[in-house]
Amino acid sequence: MRTLKLQVQTTVDGYMSGPDGAMDWLTSPWSDDLSAYVDTLGEKADCIVLGRRLAEGFIPAWAAAPEGETQESIDWMNDTPKVVISGSLTESPWPGAAVMGGDLAEIVADLKSRPGGDLIVYGGGTLVRGLIAQDLIDDLHLFVNPAATGGGMPVFPGGDAPRRLRLVEARGFACGVTGLHYRPARG
Repeated sequence: MRTLKLQVQTTVDGYMSGPDGAMDWLTSPWSDDLSAYVDTLGEKADCIVLGRRLAEGFIPAWAAAPEGETQESIDWMNDTPKVVISGSLTESPWPGAAVMGGDLAEIVADLKSRPGGDLIVYGGGTLVRGLIAQDLIDDLHLFVNPAATGGGMPVFPGGDAPRRLRLVEARGFACGVTGLHYRPARG
């Protein structure tokens, strides 16, 4: 069975974006140690999972070979098959990307049951919160930036029951970002 990994950048106070979608809190540029760590997360993944709104910016941005990225990272992002989870798209406007819609738990079960390496989710917010709410993520990799926004889009959905997580690793990086690797504490 494939593993579904989440990789998301967050603020210290738990937001994926600030008020009105602001992303000015992101630490940039990343230090070499953080870049190398993120590269290792993708090594076992052979499928990128995205929400529709993120895909609309993410896929074209990587196709344009963003400045400051290594050619190896650009090639990996562009060459790795993608699944865009969407309730509104019925077919993909992007080469190398399939669109899947319907019940989120059924989509994830289908993707996990297929042969291959890990699945890696980069977002967007609605997808991430849906996956967390339904306890569908196997590994959470939170990259905590040294900033607080006081509001915005939270990583974790609200709810009555606390979410229990087990810390696998915590690691500080030279640029000030802290990587937290958690697994759900199931059963």
